[in-house]
Amino acid sequence: MMKKKSISASKASLVFFLCQMISALDVPLDLSQPPTITQQSPKDYIVDPRENIVIQCEAKGKPPPSFSWTRNGTHFDIDKDELVTMKPNSGTLVINIMNGGKAEAYEGVYQCTARNERGAAISNNIVIRPSRSPLWTKEKLEPNQVREGDSLVLHCRPPVGLPPPIIFWMDNAFQRLPQSERVSQGLNGDLYFSNVQPEDTREDYICYARFNHTQTIQQKQPISVKVFSTKPVTERPPILLTPTGTTSNKVELRGNVLLLECIAAGLPTPVIRWIKEGGELPANRTFFENFKKTLKIIDVSEADSGNYKCIARNILGSTHHVISVTVKAAPYWITAPRNLVLSPGEDGSLICRANGNPKPSISWLANGVPIAIAPEDPSRKVDGDTIIFSAVQERSSAVYQCNASNEYGYLLANAFVNVLAEPPRILTPANKLYQVILDSPALIDCAYFGSPKPEIEWFKGVKGSILRGNEYIFHDNGTLEIPVAQKDSTGTYTCVARNELGKIQNEVQLEVKDPTLIIKQPEYKVIQRYGHVSFECIIKHDSTLIPTVIWLKDNDELPDDERFLVGKDNLTIMNVTDKDDGTYTCIVNTTLDSVSASAVLTVVARPNPPFDLELTGQLERSIELSWIPGDENNSPITSFVIEYEDGLHEPGVWHYQTEVPGSQTTVQLKLSPYVNYSFRVIAVNEIGRSQPSEPSEQYLTKSANPDENPSNVQGIGSEPDNLVITWESLKGFQSNGPGLQYKVSWRQKDVDDEWTSVVVANVSKYIVSGTPTFVPYEIKVQALNDLGYAPEPSEVIGHSGEDLPMVAPGNVQVHVINSTLAKVHWDPVPLKSVRGHLQGYKVYYWKVQSLSRRSKRHIEKKILTFRGNKTFGMLPGLEPYSSYKLNVRVVNGKGEGPASPDKVFKTPEGVPSSPSFLKITNPTLDSLTLEWGSPTHPNGILISYILKFQPINNTHELGPLVEIRIPANESSLILKNLNYSTRYKFYFNAQTSVGSGSQITEEAVTIMDEVQPLYPRIRNVTTAAAETYANISWEYEGPDHANFYVEYGVAGSKEDWKKEIVNGSRSFFVLKGLTPGTAYKVRVGAEGLSGFRSSEDVFETGPAMASRQVDIATQGWFIGLMCAVALLILILLIVCFIRRNKGGKYPVKEKEDAHADPEIQPMKEDDGTFGEYSDAEDHKPLKKGSRTPSDRTVKKEDSDDSLVDYGEGVNGQFNEDGSFIGQYSGKKEKEPAEGNESSEAPSPVNAMNSFV
Repeated sequence: MMKKKSISASKASLVFFLCQMISALDVPLDLSQPPTITQQSPKDYIVDPRENIVIQCEAKGKPPPSFSWTRNGTHFDIDKDELVTMKPNSGTLVINIMNGGKAEAYEGVYQCTARNERGAAISNNIVIRPSRSPLWTKEKLEPNQVREGDSLVLHCRPPVGLPPPIIFWMDNAFQRLPQSERVSQGLNGDLYFSNVQPEDTREDYICYARFNHTQTIQQKQPISVKVFSTKPVTERPPILLTPTGTTSNKVELRGNVLLLECIAAGLPTPVIRWIKEGGELPANRTFFENFKKTLKIIDVSEADSGNYKCIARNILGSTHHVISVTVKAAPYWITAPRNLVLSPGEDGSLICRANGNPKPSISWLANGVPIAIAPEDPSRKVDGDTIIFSAVQERSSAVYQCNASNEYGYLLANAFVNVLAEPPRILTPANKLYQVILDSPALIDCAYFGSPKPEIEWFKGVKGSILRGNEYIFHDNGTLEIPVAQKDSTGTYTCVARNELGKIQNEVQLEVKDPTLIIKQPEYKVIQRYGHVSFECIIKHDSTLIPTVIWLKDNDELPDDERFLVGKDNLTIMNVTDKDDGTYTCIVNTTLDSVSASAVLTVVARPNPPFDLELTGQLERSIELSWIPGDENNSPITSFVIEYEDGLHEPGVWHYQTEVPGSQTTVQLKLSPYVNYSFRVIAVNEIGRSQPSEPSEQYLTKSANPDENPSNVQGIGSEPDNLVITWESLKGFQSNGPGLQYKVSWRQKDVDDEWTSVVVANVSKYIVSGTPTFVPYEIKVQALNDLGYAPEPSEVIGHSGEDLPMVAPGNVQVHVINSTLAKVHWDPVPLKSVRGHLQGYKVYYWKVQSLSRRSKRHIEKKILTFRGNKTFGMLPGLEPYSSYKLNVRVVNGKGEGPASPDKVFKTPEGVPSSPSFLKITNPTLDSLTLEWGSPTHPNGILISYILKFQPINNTHELGPLVEIRIPANESSLILKNLNYSTRYKFYFNAQTSVGSGSQITEEAVTIMDEVQPLYPRIRNVTTAAAETYANISWEYEGPDHANFYVEYGVAGSKEDWKKEIVNGSRSFFVLKGLTPGTAYKVRVGAEGLSGFRSSEDVFETGPAMASRQVDIATQGWFIGLMCAVALLILILLIVCFIRRNKGGKYPVKEKEDAHADPEIQPMKEDDGTFGEYSDAEDHKPLKKGSRTPSDRTVKKEDSDDSLVDYGEGVNGQFNEDGSFIGQYSGKKEKEPAEGNESSEAPSPVNAMNSFV
């Protein structure tokens, strides 16, 4: 919504110049000329009687005129009245009323005459009247006793003042009496009541008259009105209180404001309508006031004459009145006479034409005397409204007055005839500069005078040719107009004026400027309340013009508010409020032009809350709710949300009921029995939700049987011999009545049993005891209340409690796929032996030993879980050339079954890891000594090392590559016959029968004769890597205080090196955030030593491992502790045995329950979670009353296994073809026990857990 307008200052100047044309031949004041009246008081001059009377009369002429006055048609001798003075060099009279004079004594008709040797000019007749504000006449006002519904008129009848007073009605407290269609003030000041109401009773109806000239207010005596009621109140059709009758006449003068009034009585209050018979009310000039009782037409003309009808109507009928309007006209000018300057012997004429209704008469005066009795002048001839002059002479100079008059007024105009013989003169200053905007009109002035009238010619440039053609307009007053100025219009223009007495010229300058433009205008904005908004106004202007930018709001000044920030190119409004809504205009002004652009700001907000909620149509199960929407705040309401509160069951809690479109304000709501409803409504628009409405009245529905039964009925056993039946209870409003209960029924499925039922209170669980282990049951739960049962519920199938599986999987087979991956198969167990819901199988596997080393290590058990009835799975992350064992167990909801017999398998050889280090020492002229460490993970039997090296020149170009094979049992080598002072790069790796492992690199330099090794030098870079970090160390030779940095990246990657700054001058650094199981390259450098770095080293982070648990059962301190605990237990058993033999009762059953075997405890949900790394022992529930010590688990950071690509959940899965779907967890323990461990004695660890 954008508006733009541009106002050129040149266009405004055009009006000024064209107006100048009227007086283009004004006589310069240094030449003789008759008088001209320049200022005078108004014809009807009402003065304040308390102040001096000033009657203005100013005139110009050469020689300066003298002044005289007449009063009431006779000479007014001001010298005889000491209170009257005339201002020096002026004809203005000052009557000194403040020094004892009375204004009434100076009432009358005054006329001023200004005279010099060339003629006399006269003023209008000025009627002087002092203003009057008389007091109200004393009158006795009787109280008005009025019957309710009748009409009433309270008359004001103010005193006649000059000018007439302004009337208004107030009470004793000076408060304006409220007016409406029923009660209003008429044009005559009376107060009209179309019908009175009891609230109109009061004793202080006071009419006030304000006289503006004297700034006084007169007060009428208070009027008392008492309304008495009669029942019933009689309704009446309209009758007109004013005007009376059916017709009336109205005369108004042309140009005035026409006011027509109709005020009607009636009950109900009539409505007024206006029409013009035989025509339309004039558009743009018609207004309705006083509740349409007054018709107002401004600037009336003869065309507005006609019949105007007012119609008053109510439900009982109508009445009307016709006002015949006649528009008369005081005289008005068609052609007013203008001053005439002639040279001797010339001809001319004065024309005086006026119109009016009735048509005015024209009369002429010469020098203030009727022309019929004025001195004769043979050069003039009067012809009605024209005086014709022929062959004038200097004595023909005079001032002529034209008077046009009718019964409604008169017009008087002075026009002189001045006979002069003068050579041309140019009145426009020389070298005047004119500036205009490109493509706008240029008006170049050449004001001149001469007699006879000079001829004007224009030239461009000092010696240019005369200007002619359609591109120029030549005005009679000498002005040159260029309608569309262009850049090439810039330059010097010469004006030449000539007559028979001489010639003169004048030069002026014209500059054409670039227009001012708004190149980025403000744009329409929609902003939420309390937000910030900015309007841009970026301008481009001529560099020689200085623009000023003004911002307006709704065509008025910006509010005086610090939230409005005016910048160079923008207007910003902070914390926008509703009152900031409107049109914002950017106006750019220069001395030559003005441009503007506007944009609308719409402030939106969440709607106001609905109100006036009403409940209708109350039924047992439905009701109708209606409401009135609140303000939508400039964003249409899209929907209404209806919420309800149940004051009976959940007071203070509001629930969603329904939602309806924003155009709907009523809704039929479904209800539930036995609910005490209250409703509220929330309006929604694009901005958000309104505040809730005020709650509706409450509505309590009757009770009834339940309509529905509990949902989510389940039967799951918590113990092998029970069935736990659960359900979701009905909410309060769903109960449909008091006394809510549930009938719980069950029977064993597939067995011809009768239903067993029990009625329970308003709970959500019932436990059936003494059931067989894991058998299906049919279950149903039915709701009931004091009034009866709900419909028959549907049946669900549940199961009694689970027990641990009884049988281990058989026929376990392992197929080794490669050095790090194996596939395991097994036969499924019989479903009856599962004794619960089959959840899957767990494969426990662990490394027994490495075949390339005989060193002992802790056993790390890993667990992989395979869901469902799978019979195979993949074992990832195996170490090459190692011996492994595994077993398989079935899992149900209770826990794990017995393990299958351990299966042994071996992995083949793989390629080795890189040598643990490579050091180069003892540099000589032609030799270097290499030392290395064997690979951390040989992954087989090493057969040799491969050494490759090549020289590097000063431009870092590599020379020929030399390869040497070294026996596997060597750990050092002296390289001879090398070039002196040469840098070599070495590549070193190990081999097994499978192939070569990753290599390690290093650089070294042979020395020159008798010269120390090159400094600085960083060598012997070594790494110690874990899963996610690596410790980097090095040796440095060179200047002190070196600042080191470490660069690293993924080996074989083309990505840029990552750089870490070493803090201080340390020779070690820890790289963190590394990816497990990834090969990295690393090198060390020194800051400030351009291009100096160590050779690259390669290392590999350890694979991601499950958490490991140290088997503390092998620790010496633990064995000692267990011995002490065993001794304590033995003592306790002896004491208990002695007490039992003495006849004491020992609760064996309670102790057995409290210390039941962990293998038959139900699997907890957190312990039975599949798809997570976990310790094997963590899957055995602790005995009741025991807890796990916080320090029994020791985590280890490094790991050789990487299972990122296997595992269940987010870590990956295998499909039915044998790919892995589970996850594994690490475990350290003794060799696993065979068979069902529940019958064995508890391990020392479990024993300790039981007593901690």
